[in-house]
Amino acid sequence: MKTINRIFCSLLLAGACGLGVNAQENQSYFLHTIEKGQSLYSIASMYNISQADIVKLNPGSDDKIYVGRALRIPRTDANTQKETFHTIAPGETLYRLTVKYNVSAKAICDANPGLSAENFRIGQVIQIPSATDETTVTATTPELSGISTGNSSVQAPVQSRCRDMHKVKRKETVFSISREYGITEAELIAANPELRGENKIKKGSFLCIPYPSAQTQQSTHPQTVPSDSELFSENKKSNERINVIKAAVILPFLSDGASKSESAKMVEYYEGFLMAVDSLKRTGTSIDLYTYTTGSATSSLNSILGKSEMKDMDIIFGPLHQQHIKPLADFADKHDIRLVIPFTSKDNTVFRNPSVYQINTPQSYLYSEVYDHFVRQFPNANVIFIEASQDTRDKADFIKGLKEELRNRSIPTKSLKEDATVESLKAVLRNDRENIFIPTSGSNITLIKILPQLTLLVREKPDSRIHLFGYPEWQTYTKDHLEAFFELDTYFYSSFYTNNLLPAAINFTKSYRKWYGKDMDERYPKFGMLGFDTGYFFLKGLSRYGSGFEKNLNEMNLVPIQTGFKFQRVNNWGGFINRKVFFVHFTKNFELIKLDFD
Repeated sequence: MKTINRIFCSLLLAGACGLGVNAQENQSYFLHTIEKGQSLYSIASMYNISQADIVKLNPGSDDKIYVGRALRIPRTDANTQKETFHTIAPGETLYRLTVKYNVSAKAICDANPGLSAENFRIGQVIQIPSATDETTVTATTPELSGISTGNSSVQAPVQSRCRDMHKVKRKETVFSISREYGITEAELIAANPELRGENKIKKGSFLCIPYPSAQTQQSTHPQTVPSDSELFSENKKSNERINVIKAAVILPFLSDGASKSESAKMVEYYEGFLMAVDSLKRTGTSIDLYTYTTGSATSSLNSILGKSEMKDMDIIFGPLHQQHIKPLADFADKHDIRLVIPFTSKDNTVFRNPSVYQINTPQSYLYSEVYDHFVRQFPNANVIFIEASQDTRDKADFIKGLKEELRNRSIPTKSLKEDATVESLKAVLRNDRENIFIPTSGSNITLIKILPQLTLLVREKPDSRIHLFGYPEWQTYTKDHLEAFFELDTYFYSSFYTNNLLPAAINFTKSYRKWYGKDMDERYPKFGMLGFDTGYFFLKGLSRYGSGFEKNLNEMNLVPIQTGFKFQRVNNWGGFINRKVFFVHFTKNFELIKLDFD
């Protein structure tokens, strides 16, 4: 009996310690719900922490993360110096957060430009700016006028008067109880000094639940608590028309140590951009264009940003060099200027800067779009991966993710070596499904190896539904393999595409030749078309919607020549990434179709 009692007491002590650890953990992390396309890298970038920080709290997340699951994100000095990240809990409202964190609704709205009454919901993470960032708090409603400012603590001192007594239940923590009553942990501990130090919260004990400090101040003057819709409406920025758009292009047009090929691309981009400006001016749009060339050194960018006219820009296009992105993005954010980054997709600034538009889609978001479109296009597929013998590293993540997606959708898969015989290929076909062959490399060498056998297969099995599926770089090899692509009913994905048979491409190519007396370089994407598409899309949007451009992105029904646009904000406080993906289809009827998934 004594042994049983000792075991029972030990379990109680272990449980009490567990509760204490849980409370401590809850105070040191917040929850992030994983969304489609997010990777460990992008999530770490959002919160300015390392991937290792996340893995430490979420073992196994370095191998796989799942859409809809919650990750524990540690609170560190790096991500709490200027703001607090808060996960919206059940029953929380925008007004309740203004009281809890002692900041105005306007400050929260300004810190989270992607937040609205429509997406203010459980599980969303938002930034709460420091109360000290506001020199004064403008009371947007009578309830907010009593909130104190100017101190560095989250809440003002708590009154000792209890509004309720709470009996502690099993597994409850200081964190969970404070959440339940809409108060801070500091307020709960201040009202119950026994919770300080080594003393642990005990099941069955009673705790004093204090009034929130701001509520105590207002208790003698009860007011109607404003709804989320009312607060968001009051703090919504009014749309203003832009009469003359001020736009800057900042790119390395001269080869000062950079390659001539690089500067030639920038010049071609700018030439296409100028054609877009001319097209818009002909329709009555007023544009003041400022053009600057940079070197690779950061000092060359700083001298441009020091010019008096730069802070008055409505939009900036550039830069090219990686080392210029952060200083230019910081400048754009400080002066409320939109920054369009047309080239690199390897920078993480977009995850923390609301001014940034990133044209090239980050890899994890691009792949998630491709997977979605693939299973929509081929819901009844039998997928055969052709294992290439070389050049597979750059497609390893794509293939791994696609296999996982197909497994989750119960779509059957098989694998064969690239030197498989026609008989081996026949053996994996299914008559009741569409047979999709996908090589694990996007190289031309792999295509040269696999196309002859696949072509023989199609000819020997004409009634089988067979397709070849591949990658954006296949645009470069189309001339070499055009007949095989048609015969194999080929698809490839890309966020940019054009060909010389499309009317828009024909007209633009003729105009470009007329303007500059030359043809665009033979490369994909064509930089002249990229310049035209980005310039026309953003300048047209600003002329049409003014400062309300972001709210009307989905209304921009423009047909680009080459580059598709479907922008989505990466989080409530970050910028926009382009998630547009096309499937290009070479049909057996010798038609070339660009499939657009909207």
